[in-house]
Amino acid sequence: MSRTVLAIDIGSTKICAIIAEIADDNSIAITGAGTSKAQGLKKGSITNIELASKSIKAALVDAKRISGSDVKTAIVSISGAYTKSLNSNGIVNIQNKEVSFKEIERVMQTSLYNANIPNEYDVLHALPYNFKVDDQDFIEDPLGMNASRLEVDTHIITTQKSNLNNLKKAVRGAGIEVENVVLNGYASSIATLNDDEKELGVAIIDMGGNTSNITIHSGNSIRYNDFLGVGSNHVTSDLSMALHTPLNVAESVKLNYGSLLTPSSDLIELPIIGDENTTHEVSLEVVHNVVFARVEETLMILAQFIENSGLKNNIGAGVVLTGGFSQMEGMRDLAIATFGSVPVRLAKPKEMDGLFDNLRSPEYSSAIGLVMYAASSYTQYEIDVNKKVRHTNETPMQDSSIDLTEDPELPSYETQENSKVEKMVTLASKKDKKSDEAGTFSKFWNWATQLF
Repeated sequence: MSRTVLAIDIGSTKICAIIAEIADDNSIAITGAGTSKAQGLKKGSITNIELASKSIKAALVDAKRISGSDVKTAIVSISGAYTKSLNSNGIVNIQNKEVSFKEIERVMQTSLYNANIPNEYDVLHALPYNFKVDDQDFIEDPLGMNASRLEVDTHIITTQKSNLNNLKKAVRGAGIEVENVVLNGYASSIATLNDDEKELGVAIIDMGGNTSNITIHSGNSIRYNDFLGVGSNHVTSDLSMALHTPLNVAESVKLNYGSLLTPSSDLIELPIIGDENTTHEVSLEVVHNVVFARVEETLMILAQFIENSGLKNNIGAGVVLTGGFSQMEGMRDLAIATFGSVPVRLAKPKEMDGLFDNLRSPEYSSAIGLVMYAASSYTQYEIDVNKKVRHTNETPMQDSSIDLTEDPELPSYETQENSKVEKMVTLASKKDKKSDEAGTFSKFWNWATQLF
């Protein structure tokens, strides 16, 4: 039984909708895609819900027309603009000395509970980057191991509630319900990174039209993410100002002559802003200097991000660049010079069935990554935006999670406002419970009492 998924990548300059069929073995076949110019967005965040809905709808109509399927729910990307990240950890004792999925779930929920998440923020992803079994560090997968104690270190990515709600509203306005939300830098990494890079540690930078998102992977999980509100459109506006020419002309100058390699001294004729019948001559050297200055500055800020992350020594595989802006001629050479003798690779999304030619370009990494996420290509374990614990081997649509936020007697992660409440949770003793509880509840209860 294959299932149909819809992925909507809401970028800073374009919106891309992709419809794909995912088979039982998680293989993907893309059946439809549509793109539209992003409106009602600034730096990847929604500034006008109605305009954003129109853009989403335009991309959606194209994708549905090509694929011929009518999908009602979507997995959507969110910009890193209003995200905040923190690290947390959790510890649980293991009653029956063997780590089951329930214990992994419990320890991850405990790490969320221990994180003081501000009231106006929601969790996007909680990604474990280090499991500890008894005193043994960096266990790849603790499932099935013999242990009396399980610890986890988790990287938690949160976003402002208002930002998340506006995104959902805009997508709803296009007639689609949001079933999951994924950080766009995370989606890009799914589509571009290979196993060796994740293992060795790598920084991936998705360079878009108005934004650049950076995520650092180390030991198969995201350890750091940040956002820079600069992209290729800034090169266009710099050119427009420096050459006194309209934006649309500056854009075509950037696309035709924008290069970071040695400039030529040829001259080009350009119209003057405000008086487009008059032209003036501009040397390509000037164009090169303007482009070079902006790109170099952008890469230097990104290099500073890597420095500040404290993980510079953990990125053995270097830096991977993707996104539309990364395609500028000479980008890799300048990046190698700026990031200081680490390997730099330009990445396109991975190959898959039905991948239209135009989707093979780096600017579609994030959109393709969303489709792959829907086919279970995420880190080994994670808690998603719906507070569900996902794991790589889960069967699609299976709700394997127990939501610890529902039961008042179990710890759930709290926002700071509530966390003033005493954090010790007492569970009623088993005797207080009637023995004839419904089957599912008694199983749940047996598990819950192992908490302490």
